[in-house]
Amino acid sequence: MDQHVCTEERINPHVSVDCVVLGFDGEQLKVLLVRQTGQTAGDDYDNNMKLPGSLIYNDEDLDEAAHRVLYELTGIKDLRLIQFRAFGSKNRTKNPKDTKWLEHFYQLNQKVEQIVTIIYLTMVKIDRRLSHLSNKYEACWTGINELCPLAFDHNLIISEALLFIRQYVQTHSSVLFDLLPRKFTAAEMRMLYAKLYNRSFDIRNFHKKIAQMKYVIPLEEFQTDVAHRAARYYKFDRKLYNKLHGMGKSYNEENNENHSI
Repeated sequence: MDQHVCTEERINPHVSVDCVVLGFDGEQLKVLLVRQTGQTAGDDYDNNMKLPGSLIYNDEDLDEAAHRVLYELTGIKDLRLIQFRAFGSKNRTKNPKDTKWLEHFYQLNQKVEQIVTIIYLTMVKIDRRLSHLSNKYEACWTGINELCPLAFDHNLIISEALLFIRQYVQTHSSVLFDLLPRKFTAAEMRMLYAKLYNRSFDIRNFHKKIAQMKYVIPLEEFQTDVAHRAARYYKFDRKLYNKLHGMGKSYNEENNENHSI
């Protein structure tokens, strides 16, 4: 994403990575977006928002490129990534405003015609680690239901990522706890499910669902300074989850090896 080092000799103009970074603020499911930066005065193309991404360098592999993109954006090196699919339609670059921006940003002397992009997905807590995002790329959190038309096919990519996650959590439910704070209430967890699946959940039935999750541990801690009845806090026990699911590796070991689905 660094315009000063992305010279034409160093990059592959036909392959890119894009990253869908999902976060949850307790009320909304959000995605991390950046702006198409690097325009000069007089440019006649839109300053659109897009997913964090980059053409890959010739001396790096796909995983390295995705980690580079997110490190430049967040300053964090250890984000766990899931590689979930590729997008390679010839229509990805049909908007001349997008291709003009790309050619200018990467200082390309050739016309961009088709780019295959590999999509990586990560789910994170919107906390202090991710509050100091890069101003260079005008990074911002945007509600899933508040998205404007994005560059390239990035609206479609986000929609497909949500469909994938809804299926993925059926067998890998632990990833949802990457979106919740270390201590959370049943209401926060229910809200997360509601936003992810775009439907409401009955409060009583949802409490029964939590009670069936042996790895969701009720704490002897309650909310303070609230106008309503103080809710109990819960925590996610990752070691117990791994044990109950017969995982031979720890969660971190498993997820540091990027999943290809």
